[in-house]
Amino acid sequence: MEKGIFKVLGLGQCCLDYIGKIVSYPPPDTKCEFSDMVIQGGGPVATALVALSRWGVSCAFAGVLGNDQFSAMIKSSLDDEGIDTNGILVRNGFDSQFAFIVAEPDAGNRTIFWRRPTGPALSPDEIDYPIIRNAKVFHTDGIFLEASLAACKAAKKAGVQVVVDAGSLREGMLELVRLSDYFLASETFAEALVGEGKPMDACIKLAELGPRVVGVTLGPKGYVALDRGRRIRQPAYPVAAVDTTGCGDVFHAGFIYGLLEKWHVDKCFDFAAWAGAMVSLKLGGRTGIPTLEDWNRTVHND
Repeated sequence: MEKGIFKVLGLGQCCLDYIGKIVSYPPPDTKCEFSDMVIQGGGPVATALVALSRWGVSCAFAGVLGNDQFSAMIKSSLDDEGIDTNGILVRNGFDSQFAFIVAEPDAGNRTIFWRRPTGPALSPDEIDYPIIRNAKVFHTDGIFLEASLAACKAAKKAGVQVVVDAGSLREGMLELVRLSDYFLASETFAEALVGEGKPMDACIKLAELGPRVVGVTLGPKGYVALDRGRRIRQPAYPVAAVDTTGCGDVFHAGFIYGLLEKWHVDKCFDFAAWAGAMVSLKLGGRTGIPTLEDWNRTVHND
């Protein structure tokens, strides 16, 4: 691989996750014992890149850390996966993103308590634009809005495919819709946009803003999508979920992998849904990332 050339550049959140299991979510002012705690890197874009790197895709990451006790652990969680982290900026005197997550395996739920990085956001003039222009895919979660918009514009101008992971309907996210080729949103995002129980309506509204493909992930209910006007609705892969942390992140990774392989959109979504479901079988967003060999053994490929 030529120096500085990566198939995917991701810009967004990277954090440290503390994840533990509980029997059920407790009422206020009580003690609740947890078990099986794991500590690992997290963040939507960062975890998506970890999955892609394990599947043989060269990746680079851009984001922000503090210089606290978590910083080195977060960075090494990406370095150890072979991801280029030269785009990570350390803000001295500030704290890194952090999350504590409680999983309820019997209910298939998880609750996330998180803190965004406390330092200045990544700015447009801190982006390595040559890496974007030489990539095949640019992937962002929009957490650093100004930088994400600038990077999307650069990617579009260079003919690089833009994939957006839309977890929450934050200010400016609809502008990212206009700059994306593939806009894949959470159910939470869709409900904030058009109300509960109308994910396809959300797809239609988002598609009007310009993306080639839009989709809404629905957890155990599967996903819906719109591919140039063609409606797609598929159930989730049936699994006994232990922890759903990272499922959406790896869903996006699976979709991006399919794009790089030039698969049909339906197969991209199928691989994405399968990979996301497999993640839920283990505690933590990265422990259960499946291998391509798992896919080839368990799922029929055309």
